[in-house]
Amino acid sequence: MLLTVVIVLLDVFTPYLKPVKSQLSTISVPFYWVTNIPSRISEWGQDNLVTREQLLDENRALKEQLLIHQRRLQGMAAVVTENVRLRELMNSAEMVAEQVLVAEMIGVSSDPLVHKVVINKGSRDNVYIGQPLLDAQGLMGQVVEVGPFSSQVLLITDSTHALPVEVNRNGVRAIVEGIGDLYRMELRHVSNTVDIEVGDLLVSSGLGQKFPRGYPVGTVTEIIHDPGRPFAGVHVEPMAQLNRSRHVLLVFRDSSTAPEDVLTESDLSEVR
Repeated sequence: MLLTVVIVLLDVFTPYLKPVKSQLSTISVPFYWVTNIPSRISEWGQDNLVTREQLLDENRALKEQLLIHQRRLQGMAAVVTENVRLRELMNSAEMVAEQVLVAEMIGVSSDPLVHKVVINKGSRDNVYIGQPLLDAQGLMGQVVEVGPFSSQVLLITDSTHALPVEVNRNGVRAIVEGIGDLYRMELRHVSNTVDIEVGDLLVSSGLGQKFPRGYPVGTVTEIIHDPGRPFAGVHVEPMAQLNRSRHVLLVFRDSSTAPEDVLTESDLSEVR
Protein backbone atom coordinates (compact mmCIF):
# COMPACT_ATOMS: atom_id res chain seq x y z
CA MET A 1 0.00 0.00 0.00
CA LEU A 2 2.83 2.32 0.89
CA LEU A 3 4.51 1.61 -2.42
CA THR A 4 1.34 2.55 -4.26
CA VAL A 5 1.16 5.89 -2.43
CA VAL A 6 4.77 6.60 -3.24
CA ILE A 7 4.21 5.78 -6.88
CA VAL A 8 1.18 8.13 -7.07
CA LEU A 9 3.12 10.97 -5.42
CA LEU A 10 6.03 10.46 -7.74
CA ASP A 11 3.67 10.50 -10.69
CA VAL A 12 2.11 13.81 -9.60
CA PHE A 13 5.05 15.79 -8.33
CA THR A 14 8.08 14.33 -10.01
CA PRO A 15 7.34 13.62 -13.69
CA TYR A 16 11.06 13.40 -14.25
CA LEU A 17 11.34 10.26 -12.17
CA LYS A 18 9.36 7.98 -14.49
CA PRO A 19 12.18 5.42 -14.74
CA VAL A 20 12.16 5.09 -10.95
CA LYS A 21 8.35 4.69 -11.03
CA SER A 22 8.66 1.86 -13.51
CA GLN A 23 11.17 0.02 -11.36
CA LEU A 24 9.01 0.45 -8.25
CA SER A 25 5.99 -0.99 -10.15
CA THR A 26 8.02 -4.04 -11.08
CA ILE A 27 9.12 -4.50 -7.48
CA SER A 28 5.48 -4.30 -6.23
CA VAL A 29 4.23 -7.22 -8.38
CA PRO A 30 5.42 -10.00 -6.02
CA PHE A 31 3.66 -8.27 -3.10
CA TYR A 32 0.35 -8.30 -5.01
CA TRP A 33 0.84 -12.02 -5.80
CA VAL A 34 1.59 -12.84 -2.13
CA THR A 35 -1.50 -11.01 -0.88
CA ASN A 36 -3.66 -12.99 -3.37
CA ILE A 37 -2.45 -16.44 -2.18
CA PRO A 38 -5.30 -17.06 0.34
CA SER A 39 -7.92 -16.41 -2.33
CA ARG A 40 -6.18 -18.75 -4.77
CA ILE A 41 -5.93 -21.52 -2.17
CA SER A 42 -9.63 -21.20 -1.43
CA GLU A 43 -10.56 -21.51 -5.12
CA TRP A 44 -8.24 -24.49 -5.57
CA GLY A 45 -9.81 -26.23 -2.58
CA GLN A 46 -13.32 -25.75 -3.92
CA ASP A 47 -12.35 -27.15 -7.31
CA ASN A 48 -10.25 -30.11 -6.20
CA LEU A 49 -11.07 -31.11 -2.63
CA VAL A 50 -14.24 -33.07 -3.58
CA THR A 51 -15.28 -35.95 -1.40
CA ARG A 52 -15.55 -39.52 -2.70
CA GLU A 53 -19.27 -39.53 -1.97
CA GLN A 54 -19.79 -36.47 -4.17
CA LEU A 55 -17.90 -38.13 -7.02
CA LEU A 56 -19.99 -41.29 -6.68
CA ASP A 57 -23.23 -39.31 -6.65
CA GLU A 58 -22.20 -37.35 -9.72
CA ASN A 59 -21.14 -40.53 -11.53
CA ARG A 60 -24.46 -42.20 -10.69
CA ALA A 61 -26.42 -39.20 -11.96
CA LEU A 62 -24.44 -39.15 -15.21
CA LYS A 63 -25.11 -42.87 -15.75
CA GLU A 64 -28.83 -42.31 -15.24
CA GLN A 65 -28.85 -39.45 -17.73
CA LEU A 66 -26.92 -41.59 -20.24
CA LEU A 67 -29.45 -44.41 -19.86
CA ILE A 68 -32.34 -42.02 -20.43
CA HIS A 69 -30.75 -40.57 -23.56
CA GLN A 70 -29.95 -44.05 -24.90
CA ARG A 71 -33.58 -45.07 -24.47
CA ARG A 72 -34.72 -41.94 -26.31
CA LEU A 73 -32.22 -42.67 -29.07
CA GLN A 74 -33.56 -46.20 -29.45
CA GLY A 75 -37.09 -44.84 -29.69
CA MET A 76 -36.00 -42.39 -32.37
CA ALA A 77 -34.32 -45.20 -34.31
CA ALA A 78 -37.56 -47.20 -34.25
CA VAL A 79 -39.50 -44.17 -35.48
CA VAL A 80 -37.03 -43.57 -38.31
CA THR A 81 -37.19 -47.22 -39.37
CA GLU A 82 -40.99 -47.21 -39.32
CA ASN A 83 -41.02 -43.99 -41.33
CA VAL A 84 -38.82 -45.59 -43.99
CA ARG A 85 -41.13 -48.59 -44.20
CA LEU A 86 -44.20 -46.37 -44.52
CA ARG A 87 -42.56 -44.42 -47.33
CA GLU A 88 -41.81 -47.68 -49.13
CA LEU A 89 -45.44 -48.67 -48.64
CA MET A 90 -46.63 -45.37 -50.09
CA ASN A 91 -44.37 -45.83 -53.10
CA SER A 92 -45.87 -49.28 -53.57
CA ALA A 93 -49.38 -47.82 -53.35
CA GLU A 94 -48.49 -45.42 -56.14
CA MET A 95 -47.87 -48.39 -58.47
CA VAL A 96 -51.29 -49.93 -57.75
CA ALA A 97 -54.06 -48.87 -60.12
CA GLU A 98 -56.85 -49.66 -57.65
CA GLN A 99 -57.63 -47.75 -54.46
CA VAL A 100 -55.87 -48.98 -51.34
CA LEU A 101 -56.31 -48.76 -47.59
CA VAL A 102 -53.40 -48.90 -45.15
CA ALA A 103 -53.82 -51.51 -42.41
CA GLU A 104 -51.67 -52.78 -39.57
CA MET A 105 -51.00 -56.33 -38.44
CA ILE A 106 -52.16 -56.89 -34.88
CA GLY A 107 -51.89 -60.66 -34.56
CA VAL A 108 -50.42 -63.86 -35.95
CA SER A 109 -51.82 -67.38 -35.83
CA SER A 110 -50.40 -69.39 -32.94
CA ASP A 111 -50.51 -72.58 -35.04
CA PRO A 112 -47.18 -72.91 -36.90
CA LEU A 113 -48.92 -74.98 -39.59
CA VAL A 114 -51.44 -72.22 -40.35
CA HIS A 115 -50.16 -69.05 -42.03
CA LYS A 116 -52.73 -66.46 -41.03
CA VAL A 117 -52.44 -62.92 -39.71
CA VAL A 118 -54.92 -60.49 -38.20
CA ILE A 119 -55.21 -56.87 -39.38
CA ASN A 120 -56.94 -53.92 -37.71
CA LYS A 121 -59.49 -53.29 -40.48
CA GLY A 122 -62.88 -54.94 -40.76
CA SER A 123 -66.39 -54.62 -42.15
CA ARG A 124 -66.67 -51.07 -40.84
CA ASP A 125 -63.88 -50.23 -43.27
CA ASN A 126 -65.63 -52.10 -46.11
CA VAL A 127 -63.12 -54.96 -46.02
CA TYR A 128 -64.49 -58.02 -47.83
CA ILE A 129 -63.64 -61.71 -48.12
CA GLY A 130 -61.18 -62.41 -50.91
CA GLN A 131 -59.69 -58.91 -50.79
CA PRO A 132 -55.99 -58.87 -51.77
CA LEU A 133 -53.35 -57.82 -49.25
CA LEU A 134 -49.82 -56.70 -50.13
CA ASP A 135 -46.84 -54.94 -48.63
CA ALA A 136 -44.20 -52.70 -50.17
CA GLN A 137 -42.54 -55.64 -51.95
CA GLY A 138 -45.32 -57.87 -53.20
CA LEU A 139 -48.49 -59.87 -52.72
CA MET A 140 -49.07 -61.29 -49.24
CA GLY A 141 -52.43 -63.04 -49.27
CA GLN A 142 -56.19 -62.56 -49.20
CA VAL A 143 -58.85 -61.85 -46.58
CA VAL A 144 -60.67 -65.02 -45.50
CA GLU A 145 -62.65 -63.80 -42.49
CA VAL A 146 -64.07 -60.36 -41.71
CA GLY A 147 -65.18 -58.95 -38.36
CA PRO A 148 -66.42 -55.47 -37.46
CA PHE A 149 -63.01 -54.14 -36.43
CA SER A 150 -60.51 -56.76 -37.65
CA SER A 151 -60.00 -59.36 -40.35
CA GLN A 152 -58.03 -62.55 -40.88
CA VAL A 153 -55.74 -62.91 -43.87
CA LEU A 154 -54.52 -66.20 -45.33
CA LEU A 155 -50.94 -65.81 -46.53
CA ILE A 156 -49.84 -67.11 -49.91
CA THR A 157 -47.37 -69.48 -48.20
CA ASP A 158 -50.11 -71.42 -46.40
CA SER A 159 -50.31 -75.05 -47.49
CA THR A 160 -53.96 -74.60 -48.54
CA HIS A 161 -53.34 -71.58 -50.75
CA ALA A 162 -52.82 -71.66 -54.53
CA LEU A 163 -52.35 -68.69 -56.83
CA PRO A 164 -52.32 -68.41 -60.64
CA VAL A 165 -49.14 -66.65 -61.78
CA GLU A 166 -47.22 -65.95 -64.95
CA VAL A 167 -43.54 -65.49 -65.70
CA ASN A 168 -42.98 -61.79 -66.16
CA ARG A 169 -40.26 -62.44 -68.75
CA ASN A 170 -42.27 -64.46 -71.25
CA GLY A 171 -45.86 -64.79 -69.97
CA VAL A 172 -45.70 -68.53 -69.21
CA ARG A 173 -48.60 -69.38 -66.86
CA ALA A 174 -48.38 -71.65 -63.81
CA ILE A 175 -49.82 -72.23 -60.35
CA VAL A 176 -47.77 -71.40 -57.26
CA GLU A 177 -48.73 -73.17 -54.05
CA GLY A 178 -47.76 -72.63 -50.45
CA ILE A 179 -46.04 -75.46 -48.61
CA GLY A 180 -46.21 -74.08 -45.06
CA ASP A 181 -42.84 -72.33 -45.32
CA LEU A 182 -42.70 -68.52 -45.04
CA TYR A 183 -39.58 -68.44 -47.19
CA ARG A 184 -40.50 -70.83 -49.98
CA MET A 185 -43.32 -71.85 -52.32
CA GLU A 186 -43.46 -74.26 -55.23
CA LEU A 187 -44.74 -74.30 -58.79
CA ARG A 188 -46.84 -77.38 -59.44
CA HIS A 189 -47.07 -79.45 -62.64
CA VAL A 190 -44.36 -77.60 -64.57
CA SER A 191 -43.09 -79.53 -67.56
CA ASN A 192 -39.36 -80.09 -67.89
CA THR A 193 -39.46 -78.29 -71.26
CA VAL A 194 -41.16 -75.10 -70.03
CA ASP A 195 -39.10 -71.92 -70.43
CA ILE A 196 -38.53 -70.99 -66.78
CA GLU A 197 -35.18 -69.83 -65.42
CA VAL A 198 -33.73 -69.14 -62.01
CA GLY A 199 -34.27 -65.47 -61.21
CA ASP A 200 -37.54 -65.16 -63.15
CA LEU A 201 -40.10 -62.87 -61.55
CA LEU A 202 -43.56 -64.34 -61.07
CA VAL A 203 -46.55 -61.99 -61.03
CA SER A 204 -50.24 -62.63 -60.49
CA SER A 205 -51.97 -63.50 -63.75
CA GLY A 206 -55.46 -62.38 -62.73
CA LEU A 207 -56.98 -65.66 -63.96
CA GLY A 208 -58.17 -66.65 -60.51
CA GLN A 209 -60.59 -63.72 -60.40
CA LYS A 210 -59.38 -62.79 -56.91
CA PHE A 211 -56.01 -61.11 -57.41
CA PRO A 212 -55.59 -58.36 -60.02
CA ARG A 213 -53.01 -59.00 -62.68
CA GLY A 214 -49.41 -57.89 -62.39
CA TYR A 215 -48.74 -58.00 -58.63
CA PRO A 216 -45.25 -59.35 -57.75
CA VAL A 217 -45.54 -62.77 -56.11
CA GLY A 218 -42.06 -64.27 -55.99
CA THR A 219 -38.82 -65.11 -57.77
CA VAL A 220 -37.64 -68.52 -58.96
CA THR A 221 -34.73 -69.67 -56.80
CA GLU A 222 -34.22 -73.30 -57.88
CA ILE A 223 -35.24 -75.64 -60.69
CA ILE A 224 -34.80 -79.39 -60.26
CA HIS A 225 -35.02 -81.64 -63.32
CA ASP A 226 -35.52 -85.32 -62.49
CA PRO A 227 -35.56 -87.65 -65.54
CA GLY A 228 -37.71 -90.09 -63.59
CA ARG A 229 -40.49 -87.52 -63.03
CA PRO A 230 -42.74 -85.86 -65.60
CA PHE A 231 -42.58 -82.44 -63.91
CA ALA A 232 -39.75 -80.21 -62.77
CA GLY A 233 -39.43 -79.07 -59.19
CA VAL A 234 -39.51 -75.27 -59.11
CA HIS A 235 -38.89 -73.43 -55.85
CA VAL A 236 -40.08 -69.84 -55.43
CA GLU A 237 -39.14 -67.24 -52.83
CA PRO A 238 -41.98 -64.83 -51.93
CA MET A 239 -41.38 -61.18 -52.72
CA ALA A 240 -43.38 -59.92 -49.72
CA GLN A 241 -41.69 -59.72 -46.34
CA LEU A 242 -44.17 -62.10 -44.75
CA ASN A 243 -42.31 -62.39 -41.46
CA ARG A 244 -41.43 -58.71 -41.07
CA SER A 245 -44.05 -56.46 -42.63
CA ARG A 246 -46.25 -54.62 -40.15
CA HIS A 247 -48.05 -52.04 -42.27
CA VAL A 248 -49.84 -53.45 -45.31
CA LEU A 249 -52.22 -52.40 -48.09
CA LEU A 250 -55.74 -53.63 -48.73
CA VAL A 251 -56.66 -53.31 -52.41
CA PHE A 252 -60.19 -52.33 -53.49
CA ARG A 253 -60.91 -53.48 -57.02
CA ASP A 254 -64.29 -51.72 -56.94
CA SER A 255 -63.88 -48.06 -55.99
CA SER A 256 -67.55 -47.82 -55.00
CA THR A 257 -66.93 -50.13 -52.02
CA ALA A 258 -63.81 -48.33 -50.81
CA PRO A 259 -64.07 -46.37 -47.54
CA GLU A 260 -63.55 -42.63 -47.42
CA ASP A 261 -60.02 -42.87 -45.96
CA VAL A 262 -58.47 -44.81 -48.84
CA LEU A 263 -55.34 -43.38 -50.42
CA THR A 264 -56.00 -41.24 -53.46
CA GLU A 265 -53.59 -39.82 -56.02
CA SER A 266 -53.53 -36.47 -54.20
CA ASP A 267 -52.67 -38.23 -50.92
CA LEU A 268 -49.77 -40.00 -52.60
CA SER A 269 -48.43 -36.73 -54.02
CA GLU A 270 -48.50 -35.22 -50.53
CA VAL A 271 -46.54 -38.19 -49.16
CA ARG A 272 -43.92 -37.79 -51.87
